[in-house]
Amino acid sequence: MRRVAAGLFITLDGVTESPDKWQFDYFDDDMMAAMASYLTTEDTILLGRKTYQEWADYWPTSTDEPYASHINRVPKYVVSTTLDEVAWGDLGNIALVKEGLATEVARLRREPGNRIGIAGSPTLVRSMLEDDLLDELTLMIHPVVVGHGARLFPDGGGPKKLVLVDSNRTRSGVAILTYHRTEDS
Repeated sequence: MRRVAAGLFITLDGVTESPDKWQFDYFDDDMMAAMASYLTTEDTILLGRKTYQEWADYWPTSTDEPYASHINRVPKYVVSTTLDEVAWGDLGNIALVKEGLATEVARLRREPGNRIGIAGSPTLVRSMLEDDLLDELTLMIHPVVVGHGARLFPDGGGPKKLVLVDSNRTRSGVAILTYHRTEDS
């Protein structure tokens, strides 16, 4: 059965919003190697509405490698109750999930393939973690405090137990921590 995994850039104060404003100073060769390794295990992507709307105009024509080739090649599913249609340039490998996310995730898990990844989309990550649909969470914790912005875990919500299964540190000081959910989370 395929696993569902998310990886997010995050600050020391828990902010995931606008990583383009704070993460580039820390994106070194170690981070690139970790990201490239991750991409080799992912062959399906889930996107939340906000991330889809931010990325849909940029990535289909981007030459920023290795991610451009990856995201343009793999099937993508946009999770949104408000959108009526989605497109990814002239590529047809995108679909809209308006309802029944748990059912759709269960269907994708049963299909042959590798990991199902969530690209960006902290709201979707949080929702899937709360609904026990997320198997793995990788946080790339950047050594910066930005003081404002949307956080991955705002106040509220119940506890979720996770277990640390891997940790690395890049030369620029980013801690890459990978957690799996536990059966009693």
